[in-house]
Amino acid sequence: MKPRSTHFKTVFVLPALLVLFFSTAPAQKVDLRTEAYIEPPEKIAEAVTAPWHLNVTLRSISPDGKRFIVPRATGLPDIKIYAKPFVNLGEIEFDHLASRARNFTLRRENGFEIFEWETGKKIAVRPPRGGWTSNATWSPDGKKIAYFRHTDRNTHIYVADALTGKTRRITRRPVLATMVTSFQWSSDSRNILTVLVPKNRKPMPQKPAVANSPLVNLTNDGKTPNRTFPNLLKTPYDKQMLEWLSTGQLALIDVNSRKTREIGTPDMFTEIDLSPDGRYIRTVVMQKPFAYTVPVRNFGRLESILDLSGKPIAKVQERKIRYSTIGNRNRQPTPNEKRSVMWRPDGKGLSYLQMEPAKKKSAGGDSSEAEPGRRKDRVVQWLPPFDSTSVRVIYQSPIRINSVSYSQDCQTLFLTQMKNGKQHLFAVQLQDTSKTYTLYRWNTKDIWKFPGSLVMRLGKLGGKVVRTAGDGTQVFFLGTRYHKNPMEHPPVQFLYRQDFTSGKRDTLFAGSEEVYEAVTTRGPRVYYRRGPQTTVLPVADPEFATVFTTRETPTTVPDSYARNLRDGNLKKLTSNKDYTPDLTHARRYRFRVRRVDGFKFWVSITLPENYEPGTKLPAMFWFYPREYTGQKDYDRSVATFNKNAFPRIYPRSMEILTRLGYAVVRPDCPIVGPKGKMNNHYVPDLRNSLWAAIDLLDKKGFIDRDRLAIGGHSYGAFGTANALIHTPFFKAGIAGDGNYNRSLTPITFQNENRYLWDAREVYVRMSPLFWADEPNGALLMYHGLDDNNVGTFPINSERMFHVLDGLGKKAALYMYPYEHHGPATRQTLLDLWAR
Repeated sequence: MKPRSTHFKTVFVLPALLVLFFSTAPAQKVDLRTEAYIEPPEKIAEAVTAPWHLNVTLRSISPDGKRFIVPRATGLPDIKIYAKPFVNLGEIEFDHLASRARNFTLRRENGFEIFEWETGKKIAVRPPRGGWTSNATWSPDGKKIAYFRHTDRNTHIYVADALTGKTRRITRRPVLATMVTSFQWSSDSRNILTVLVPKNRKPMPQKPAVANSPLVNLTNDGKTPNRTFPNLLKTPYDKQMLEWLSTGQLALIDVNSRKTREIGTPDMFTEIDLSPDGRYIRTVVMQKPFAYTVPVRNFGRLESILDLSGKPIAKVQERKIRYSTIGNRNRQPTPNEKRSVMWRPDGKGLSYLQMEPAKKKSAGGDSSEAEPGRRKDRVVQWLPPFDSTSVRVIYQSPIRINSVSYSQDCQTLFLTQMKNGKQHLFAVQLQDTSKTYTLYRWNTKDIWKFPGSLVMRLGKLGGKVVRTAGDGTQVFFLGTRYHKNPMEHPPVQFLYRQDFTSGKRDTLFAGSEEVYEAVTTRGPRVYYRRGPQTTVLPVADPEFATVFTTRETPTTVPDSYARNLRDGNLKKLTSNKDYTPDLTHARRYRFRVRRVDGFKFWVSITLPENYEPGTKLPAMFWFYPREYTGQKDYDRSVATFNKNAFPRIYPRSMEILTRLGYAVVRPDCPIVGPKGKMNNHYVPDLRNSLWAAIDLLDKKGFIDRDRLAIGGHSYGAFGTANALIHTPFFKAGIAGDGNYNRSLTPITFQNENRYLWDAREVYVRMSPLFWADEPNGALLMYHGLDDNNVGTFPINSERMFHVLDGLGKKAALYMYPYEHHGPATRQTLLDLWAR
């Protein structure tokens, strides 16, 4: 268990310089020596704590398209919530006292509402007192909603009636919500599959009062490079705790009778998946050995099919522990691995992708084994009883298949393939697999011709299927159209129907350049992204005549609407509020800057609402340097800028400083070089980008270049320390949760894929700690004591402060108890703004 600090830790050197050197308004006196939580001026505190959580976007629609689940979100969490003891084992945080993932303890909802969008009727669903909720999920028949109800001691599943909101608990024993963090409805809405705390569970392991072993680590065979993970397993006790927290009882709960059917014996389940016919369960179980050198996600896994007695019917596949994480960020499957394993949406067995078997060597000794890239790739159906005789190849291709999706009857496949950066989406009808129908071919680097995401829907028996119309040959695409000059032509969304046999397209919705209107999806908004392009839309009717959208402008808060695709009629469904109108109406400008080497980039500036033209203001630069291989690479990255977006104000938004009369500048800071060597030019690119931005904004009369500060978080904090050292422009900096010594991340960091020994000079040149005798301004650092990010151990800030103090430089360091990689609690956020 991690030791919990009970005091706010402050290290002091710096007087109230950060306020005085660039203040335009009377400063609130702050004693930076104060070892207690303090608060900023009221106008700042009001913006930090603004109740934006009360605004909603309608996403989770019922199967009949008539009602939405609307979570009742909470505001900023109190520090008492974060202070609850927890353990971090192999990069996973657990609330071990309640046997669940820690996120369930930290992120809370006070129940939810059921909203009938046509009538406006609302039905409140509230858990019993003393608890909070998460994971509200519609039953397939739309008559019930299941959800987790959490307390400080445990987690249970409750079910609410969708018409009345009446709710009751269905689990007699608590849920083990540690590794499996959701539950699953059966397709007939009668049962829920979950993992429970086992009967007769052994007591929680206790840490030895006296250590009974040294910390033991041995190298592995061969090279096993890894990033610097902060919370790997360290002791035999950690291993015992991980096993105890991971071992649960698979169970099927009858929703009406609350009868519990235990399936098999307790095991370390990480995934559970009930078949559409309710007869089988696909499980993934974590395997031993555990390791001290890699995160839990690298541990071995056994994927199996069980019957409802818990008897293993078949082994799907087994993956051994992987002792290296470098190179596995986008891990490529092995040639024989089963990929995209899922239950078929028609209920007929499993579906997966797999390369055809390698050819055996000839008897004469000449190798005729096919090269992995030459083997055909296949879409496979595996039917009960899941033995070697029930495997059917339903489609194969000489080119590797990236993804497969199905129509509801599984008679049409929709497949994607990638070759040389070009994505091909095509359809195959199983009645004649020799013929393919191209839906699009797209060069993924050409984001201005993004064809959109294939629209999916929830299948009748569960899972996701491609939404089709007509005779099954019409499909739908949703996407965002971008322009090379987003300041003239902002992004607009589109929705179209395409007949894949004829190629004919019909536009169903096209956005306006005056208002940003986005079709609502069940997940994040559909912007450009690489990889398989699919999305699920909540729709109001089976004919796909009505969709739900959000509409916003730079001064109009987003609200949800129902849009009739046939007549264009709009019905407003929510009444969200703008809680900081002065910040929304602040003056915002965006300029393209040319630096001394000719590279062009963008800089944004936000000015107070009442700004008088020609007034040069003190400015806070807030930034996050990023790497690019050239101008085209950078231009692609900024094409998604949306000038019609409503300005989101978060508790850490620097724009809040405009309330005190400051300008807030957000410069892109492109670090440019050949692929794999971008950081060779880190320091000059950092300096020249900031120089160019300051020159432009000074000439335009917006900023006083003699009163500038700079700041950033994480890699932005790293950049901030470098900016103070390698440029003469800033009198102070604010650096949060940063790394300042790259020798502490010797095997790659950020987008630097070389090791320290491959690019020693680059590592040294980029590390502010090695140049800490040269800063041109004061530095305020803050760091979460429980920072769980790769490469930003709190010791980075401690050592940087130690050096600055020893060298007689001006600095302050605030280390916040219980906080992760970014302050989150109300007390910490207000204190940070005050200081």
